[in-house]
Amino acid sequence: MFQRFHDYHPNPQRFNPVSLFSVLAEEGDKSGGLTMAKRIDNTNAVVTFTFDGQTVSAREGDTVAAALVAADRRALRESVVSGAPRGVYCMMGACFDCLVEIEGVANRQSCMVTVQEGMVVRRQRVCSQGKQ
Repeated sequence: MFQRFHDYHPNPQRFNPVSLFSVLAEEGDKSGGLTMAKRIDNTNAVVTFTFDGQTVSAREGDTVAAALVAADRRALRESVVSGAPRGVYCMMGACFDCLVEIEGVANRQSCMVTVQEGMVVRRQRVCSQGKQ
């Protein structure tokens, strides 16, 4: 008989995703939003790039995804199936949730591209056949 993870793990509360989101909600910013990861070190030089026509500041060496998360830009593309907003997930190139258009090239994993001064980044838009 299959046992649930919580039935045999010594500390199931630690790995319960519902508990994780509860903690994030409790520790969220004062506006009620959830807090994402924060920078450990702010000593690198500042570079700027554009995301959907708006200027974004980043730290030299950041990936595009890290810079966008730090700038509180979370919706990077739309789901191909539903058109729902999608954002970063793994931050290491294993998934494809962070796809954006970089310098006119679509389907780039923003977590795998280092931000450059003056770079032009756009939200990945759904391009469905038959709909225009």
